[in-house]
Amino acid sequence: MSEAEKTKKQFVIESAARLFRDKGYSATSMRDLANAVDLKASSLYNYIQSKSEILREICFINAHRFLDGMTHVEQLSATAQEKVEALLRLHIQVATQDVTSVMAFNDEWRHLEEPFLSQFIALRHDYENRFRAIIQEGVDKGEFRALDSTILLFTLFSAVRWIHDWYKTGRSISATTVEDEVIRLLMEGLKL
Repeated sequence: MSEAEKTKKQFVIESAARLFRDKGYSATSMRDLANAVDLKASSLYNYIQSKSEILREICFINAHRFLDGMTHVEQLSATAQEKVEALLRLHIQVATQDVTSVMAFNDEWRHLEEPFLSQFIALRHDYENRFRAIIQEGVDKGEFRALDSTILLFTLFSAVRWIHDWYKTGRSISATTVEDEVIRLLMEGLKL
């Protein structure tokens, strides 16, 4: 695939992510997508075979973005508190830098077809288990409140899940301010 074709395919994927955000995956048709990228439906198939392929790319690109971040954080010589903060920063940065794609990743993954749905769920569980282990390490070492690590994990996830839906470039508050304030609030809540 040439660079121009890769660029056009990326444009198609980004346009599909916006449509999935605005209409939902189920309500978005390939005709909608063709209109959004100003192509005939038949030409669209030169870049992408189906809307399920687009959803699959969005979900797996984002899953690997988070897993790569997790691997990096796990390798740090840092406290559990520093690792959790780094992972939360990753979530917030992804949510403010790629709002549309993250929204499709968070909200539409349930529409993946097998075997991809099972593969995606396995990646998601792997990430959650690794994050939970870092939290549990912090609880065990007295860095965090002595609460159930699963409750802490999903409370943290819930606490940053709204950002992709709310944050828009051009808001009067910067992405950095959002990141710093949310981190300060969450990390203070975890500490003893």
